[in-house]
Amino acid sequence: MTTKEQFLSEHNRLSPLNLKATMETLSRFKMEKPTLFKSEDWPINKIRRPFIFWLTSMTQIKKGKNE
Repeated sequence: MTTKEQFLSEHNRLSPLNLKATMETLSRFKMEKPTLFKSEDWPINKIRRPFIFWLTSMTQIKKGKNE
């Protein structure tokens, strides 16, 4: 089982600066995508790709608001 903390550490280790995450970001992702979670497990191979897509879309929304 991968904890949220382990997922955060591994994701941030593998990611460029613009895709770094926080515990708050992960909590928001879990609230918005509950179907990805069957338990408290955060499997890197299952969750990371959808998380990156979601995070990228959130970044695009923020950029649109700032223009």
